[in-house]
Amino acid sequence: MIVAMAGLPASGKSTVARLLATRLPAVLLDKDAVRGALFPSAEIDYSTAQDDLCVDVMLQVAGHLLRKDAGRVVILDGRPFVRRYQIEAVRRAAAEIGTPLCIIECICSDEVACARLSADVASGAHPAANRDLALHLRMKAQAESIHGPKLVIDTGTMTLGACVDVCLEYLAAWV
Repeated sequence: MIVAMAGLPASGKSTVARLLATRLPAVLLDKDAVRGALFPSAEIDYSTAQDDLCVDVMLQVAGHLLRKDAGRVVILDGRPFVRRYQIEAVRRAAAEIGTPLCIIECICSDEVACARLSADVASGAHPAANRDLALHLRMKAQAESIHGPKLVIDTGTMTLGACVDVCLEYLAAWV
């Protein structure tokens, strides 16, 4: 099974994905880590083309892993999946692999996202140097609804443990 973590920057995708990967267990493929492994730091440009390439690599790795072990769970993290073509690419890949696709969309208020982004910028902890409130707002303005089955969790109103518990319950129905 492929689990695609969707949501705007600072919506809690990575935090939920990390704990979910541990609890399942699952393989976690992180777009920022893939980007860092593929490109020298001077060549990282956060362009749509570079994002698409990183996600394509992640889908190829997911396919390789799932063809070896169809019972495995692979979590894709780091892409907001706010554009329809991005979700369609993952749907096509899952269909080609012959594995279920589960989409978990993380949401939170702009105030919560702003606080998270400010903390990340202050600490320098997040690997994506372009991740700020302007990016969050720009992506929000461009976002297209994800149609079809998905779980939506509000990471701003639920504890991390509760978010992961709801995800586990949702994913159990797909196994």
